[in-house]
Amino acid sequence: MNDCRYPQDLHIHTIFSQYDSSVVPEQTPELIAGVKHATVLGISDHFEHFADNAYDRYVARLRSLNVLIGTEVDGAPSVGHATDLYFDYYIYHCYDRAADYQAVEKLLATNKPIIIAHPNALHTDLYRVPRECLVEINNRYIWQTDWLAFYGPHKSRFQYVISSDAHQPSWLGQSVARRAAAELDIRETLLKDILAPANSDVS
Repeated sequence: MNDCRYPQDLHIHTIFSQYDSSVVPEQTPELIAGVKHATVLGISDHFEHFADNAYDRYVARLRSLNVLIGTEVDGAPSVGHATDLYFDYYIYHCYDRAADYQAVEKLLATNKPIIIAHPNALHTDLYRVPRECLVEINNRYIWQTDWLAFYGPHKSRFQYVISSDAHQPSWLGQSVARRAAAELDIRETLLKDILAPANSDVS
């Protein structure tokens, strides 16, 4: 019997996001894999927190748990370094700055899925974001804005993913984000349906 509640969750933080004060010590990759609140799990710790001293450990640990290897990149300054390393997908902070929109093109050149993180919270101008990007509806932030007004004009322009943005075990949920998606009449795109053939073993 499949007891998973959600089809996927790609925006999850663990103790590898070592400088994020919202992450609790119990939020380990092993806990995420064990709870398995979604059929497809991806961990996407803050790139700037682990890339320089823990990248190899991060990748090895996530591979051992059979979860997707993502990372959350905080705007243009980190994009060059992040694209030099292997990830299954990128979650990207696109602030409303010219350099951040320009850096999206470099991320897209990796041919990996690019997820624009909680654009409503970062004041991202979705009119400036390439259609090839996925846009996130994020349980942590969606309720803080008028989702119909923010996402409504763009609901046909993009494919969307729904995420928890969990930093703690009790945050492993997507209820509000899924309510917003339903009101917007947005159907979630599953990463397994868009990954390159080389990664088609994702289940």
